[in-house]
Amino acid sequence: MAATIDQARSTIARMFNGEPRSYTRFNLAQNAEDDASHVEVKLPSENDEDNGNFEDGPAQPRHVYHSRPWDRYKNLCYMAVGILLLFIIGYLVGYVSHRRPKVAPCESVVTEDPSENIPLHPSTSLDWGDLKRLLSEKLSAEAFDRKFSDYGMDSHDAGSSEDEILAVKVKTVFEQQRMNPWTDQLFVKVQAPPLDTPTSNKIMFGSDVIGTPQGYLAYSATGTKQGRVVYANYGLPKDLEYLVHLKINLDDCVVLLRAGKISYAEKVANVAKHNAAAVLIYPDPSDYDFTSSTELYGHVHLGSGDPYTPGFPSFNHTQFPRVQSSGLPTVLAQTITADMAVKIFLKMTGGEAPSDFIGKLKGLSTYKLGSDQDQVTVTVSNALVEKRIHNVFGVIKGFIDSDRYVVIGAQRDSQKGPGFAKSTVGTALLVELARGISEMVNKDGFRPRRSLVFASWSAGDYGSIGATEWLEGYLSSLHMKAFTYISLDGVIRGHEMLKASASPLLFSLLEKTMKEVDSISTPAKSLYQMSGPVWDQAVIEPMIMEDPAYPFLAFSGIPSISFRFVRNSANYPYFGTILDNKINLDSSTSHKLGRVAVTAAQLAGQMALTLVHDHLLMLDVNKYKNTISSRVNKIYLLIDEIKLAGAVNDSVSAALIADWLTSATGSYRRAANDLSTAAKSSDLENVEACRILNDRYMKVEYNFLSPYVSPKDVPFRHILWGSGDHTLAALLDHLTALKGQTPGTNLDKLRNQLALATWTIQACANDLMGPIWEMQNEI
Repeated sequence: MAATIDQARSTIARMFNGEPRSYTRFNLAQNAEDDASHVEVKLPSENDEDNGNFEDGPAQPRHVYHSRPWDRYKNLCYMAVGILLLFIIGYLVGYVSHRRPKVAPCESVVTEDPSENIPLHPSTSLDWGDLKRLLSEKLSAEAFDRKFSDYGMDSHDAGSSEDEILAVKVKTVFEQQRMNPWTDQLFVKVQAPPLDTPTSNKIMFGSDVIGTPQGYLAYSATGTKQGRVVYANYGLPKDLEYLVHLKINLDDCVVLLRAGKISYAEKVANVAKHNAAAVLIYPDPSDYDFTSSTELYGHVHLGSGDPYTPGFPSFNHTQFPRVQSSGLPTVLAQTITADMAVKIFLKMTGGEAPSDFIGKLKGLSTYKLGSDQDQVTVTVSNALVEKRIHNVFGVIKGFIDSDRYVVIGAQRDSQKGPGFAKSTVGTALLVELARGISEMVNKDGFRPRRSLVFASWSAGDYGSIGATEWLEGYLSSLHMKAFTYISLDGVIRGHEMLKASASPLLFSLLEKTMKEVDSISTPAKSLYQMSGPVWDQAVIEPMIMEDPAYPFLAFSGIPSISFRFVRNSANYPYFGTILDNKINLDSSTSHKLGRVAVTAAQLAGQMALTLVHDHLLMLDVNKYKNTISSRVNKIYLLIDEIKLAGAVNDSVSAALIADWLTSATGSYRRAANDLSTAAKSSDLENVEACRILNDRYMKVEYNFLSPYVSPKDVPFRHILWGSGDHTLAALLDHLTALKGQTPGTNLDKLRNQLALATWTIQACANDLMGPIWEMQNEI
């Protein structure tokens, strides 16, 4: 009994640092691999002490002694003090736990404070109605009018001193709002007009000088070409096919086109397919309501970014083997004024143009197609120069998923003239939205779940160079982080109607926002109500390569949207001219420019706030179901028609792969339905569950980028919105040519196109489904 009591007393004494019954020497050694996360206790033997050897061995007692009677009372005191300390510590822990503020469900404490003096816990006191009200209070027509004056310049070409001044102004606003601004410096190659007057661009008809235009098309081929002049309307494929049908050979011809319908780059590319020597483009009064002496400016690179660093960024004088984009034209391209076009038409002979080719040039009774004796000489002497440009960024950091962000961007430059509607308005909207949302965070308690990145691009007028080079430089960093891009370029061209180009993933977001933003002409009605009974048919337009949001969608696989307010009666005709100024934009908006700017900012701002506020991202994967199905159905019907017509001997394997393509489409449909079901039944209070679902939403657009082509050789890899043989559009064209037994069709190539398209869609469906064990490959 006494032995038992002594053993218990010894144990308690050791617990409270009392003297042990026996002493043993030991070593403390840090675990280097675990970074001092624990200590290892080694008990050496007697021999270890003598020899200095610390190898592990059995623990041996060193000195043993018996405790004296007064030690017992000492141990009892230690035990009493220890019990008292435990009681005090327990009381304090309970008190602190009771007083600790509660954290809202589905929200976590961030480890990095997004800005000074902001609480670390996201606020739940602001609902969606509060956010809309706060944003509306931050935006005013008077503030936009002041910004238009601050950022308006008569000239601000990319890389110029004026462009640098604007960049500093934007960065200053970001600094004032504590948005941690930074810049990217790029060295890009652009084409400028001839630097020397003697080598100016020139147009001659026979021996007569038609003119020396000041306008120019960047990235044109340079040199001098002479050939028969042929009028080809807008340069659309159907226009050129009409001339071929008339047995007009376009080889080595100078093709005269009127501007409009499609971009300059597409016009030149279409003509180049017919081996033309040069292209002249003029503004016809039927499309452009300005003086006949107005010069046109633009570019003819069929792509985006610096065409001399395709697929990689132009950072720090990038030194790579000499290479250039396949989108650069091999023909001369030059803009001319309407007056110069009249001089050429008056000298032309040949047959009369059809009715749909006829415009409204003054002093011209008929439009001729041209003949062999109509010889025109074109000289293009543009100079290739290197320019230093800057992109400017600012960020409002999120409080939960700060590594996920919306990018809102606007170009800052103008190739010629004020570029007011093209770039000044977008820059003003960018800085005002940045200021307004920053104040909502810094002063009003708004705690966005995700981050917002504001970007001011340069060299946008040369083919979205600043934006594309950023995408090329940070492509891997942006994947699964940047989940939406909202473009503010050219958002105001009128005030009566809204038009938008977007990824189908953003259609529902746009529809929801249109219902909550008042229209300009009738404030009692929303933008949605003013769009008509079928809103998407009235508002949605295809996204084209010229769209500033296009590289984000087709190159990077980021869901993107651009929108614009336009006039009912006519387009805004002043882009690419020195007439793109505040006076003409005021007239185009019936002098409601400030009010239209507020509405445009609310539309962009509310879309962005929805994406960073809601638990689940509003990326509607179901909208892609109809887009894919409609394309695949056309492919399947064409293959069926080819089989019935017997156009090829071996169409069985192609039909089989078409069945696989249909099956892959069904897989996507089921995966989208399953994700929608999972979202509806998900626990929004679970932060990790929300993040997993959002990851599945974010992968969709990226997974439509074909993994079977190189981004260097084929930058726009999206199978639905990109360009190249990997796209469903190219597949349809190939089938159409095969059906018509056009020379050059290849059944093996067709089977390859079908197979790669099939597996791209199937892979997207698999990833959308979720974990690997939930995938069901039915092909």
